[in-house]
Amino acid sequence: MSIQAYLGRINPTPLVPISVSGSPRIWAKLDFLNASGSTKDRIARFILEKAMRQGLLVPGQHVVEASSGSTSIAMALVCAQLGLRFTAVMPEGVSNERGLIIRAYGGHLKFTPRAEGIRGAIAETQCMAAEQQAFLPHQFSNPDNALAHRMGTAREILDQIPGGTVAAAVSGVGTGGTLVGLHQGFADAGCSAIPVLAKPISYEMISDVECCSFSARIPGVVDNLSTIFREEDMPTLLTIDVPDSEAIDVARELMRQGFPVGPSSGLNFRAAWMAAERLKIQGNIVTVFPDRMERYFTTEMFAPYRSVK
Repeated sequence: MSIQAYLGRINPTPLVPISVSGSPRIWAKLDFLNASGSTKDRIARFILEKAMRQGLLVPGQHVVEASSGSTSIAMALVCAQLGLRFTAVMPEGVSNERGLIIRAYGGHLKFTPRAEGIRGAIAETQCMAAEQQAFLPHQFSNPDNALAHRMGTAREILDQIPGGTVAAAVSGVGTGGTLVGLHQGFADAGCSAIPVLAKPISYEMISDVECCSFSARIPGVVDNLSTIFREEDMPTLLTIDVPDSEAIDVARELMRQGFPVGPSSGLNFRAAWMAAERLKIQGNIVTVFPDRMERYFTTEMFAPYRSVK
């Protein structure tokens, strides 16, 4: 299957202009509308289908990935569609909803010690691969992660946005695939968009089950794990520090506007808002709403709604 054929397997998600509480207009790519509920559908299908085309993966084979949430859910869905077995390796303590969704797709879960975080989960996948000849997608180091966004997400945005140009692209970094892929894809089209790293900052002592996260309140945004994202490859990179409490408040406001998003969407939107004000950007600012709300029902994100009578 060619890259063009791959792109045809995932329909373009909407790109919509949004303003929250007096913010400037931000264009948001609604990737929570992908089949599994997150932007990770893009990398899961891209990586697994490519491996099958290359003969590295065959129906019935075992796929193992370390992920605390959305990537595992997307891998479970795509493996179900492709006839593959899947095991998600996660640190103990992640929200129960994520495990339920993975099991519903026929996937399995293996938990590693909470104190070891996602690094412990990665180490366990390597042991499992050696023992069981399982396939490892390697989301934190596989360049196809960024390529899926470079060939897919970035091109969709340029086709959808008024004028076909982007002034700045904003994303948090876990694997870094989204921000790197957008930066590369826009550059391919001659669009010199400023890459903006949305970095959540925590001012409270909260146990961090994700390990290496800047903030335990914003799952999936982690430091020093990815070999895909390198700041030296983005000389114009702007880093925006966002208090995690503000990110969650913005995510709740987005929900009140009818967007069923998780906390990382609040992070991305707030960082885009702050970047617009800091740089006095007049052009189009784009971000991604990475995932849906239902995987966070038992987290702090939904605490105010559980107490409503």
